[in-house]
Amino acid sequence: MDTEFARTFLAVVAAGNFVGAAERLHITQSTVSARIQTLERQLGTRLLRRGRGGAELTPAGKRFMRHAKNLVRTIEQARHDVGLPAGYRGSLTLRGRIALWDGFLPQWTDWMRTSMPDISLRLEIGFEEDIMQGLVQGSVDIGLMYTPENRPGLGIEYLFDESLLLVSTTPDHQWWNERYVHIGWGPEFEAQFTTSYPDLPPPALVANVGWLGIQQMLHSGGAGYFPHRLTREMVAEGRLWRVPDSPVFSLPVYLVYPQDREDESLQQALRGLRELGERERES
Repeated sequence: MDTEFARTFLAVVAAGNFVGAAERLHITQSTVSARIQTLERQLGTRLLRRGRGGAELTPAGKRFMRHAKNLVRTIEQARHDVGLPAGYRGSLTLRGRIALWDGFLPQWTDWMRTSMPDISLRLEIGFEEDIMQGLVQGSVDIGLMYTPENRPGLGIEYLFDESLLLVSTTPDHQWWNERYVHIGWGPEFEAQFTTSYPDLPPPALVANVGWLGIQQMLHSGGAGYFPHRLTREMVAEGRLWRVPDSPVFSLPVYLVYPQDREDESLQQALRGLRELGERERES
């Protein structure tokens, strides 16, 4: 069986439809359909049920999910293992939102270097869509994000809450202007922001990651909502100020991983993230 057929099947499952899978794989929708039809013909059963709402797994498709992930994971693991540095017995890939690499995930990297020094780590930045796709396809072992989606075979655990604070480059109260930077923290943040500020017009500046927003603020001045972890040192140094009486928004962080894997390195990595998440909750 061509592993590209398995990758295409997993892409459809991750996207929920053929159109989204085609966009993610950078191929045409007809190519996706042809690959799925060929795969179903090879297996002698229907794997996906097409409908107006997208593509749903049949019972046979749910059973094939585990095998498809194993096929793709075996190829990815082979690529990693062939390129492993001397003295390393395995590798793990963790992909997370960029804001979580500031002050949280580097602690996990240090934890892994101490507890499992013979495991090579691949560290990546991503958004929810590509993190979930990597997890479904087996090219990512662990994902950390704000708004995960339920997918067959993936476990989702709450780790801790980000505290999003409104900070400004000036100590005055006039934060809403053309220099305010609105960060796309996801639907939960948008709902809280709209509820707290129902009369504000659409912002003039929008950024999709917090790091970009902070760089823009520091260069040109302005304000924005950012995790406390990202701004506390700058506030302490007097480079940023908390906007008085502004609401604090909560943004949960989730850990996502394959449920069907019991290998020691993955379980140890998850244990470290849970311990660090507990520290964040207690701090």
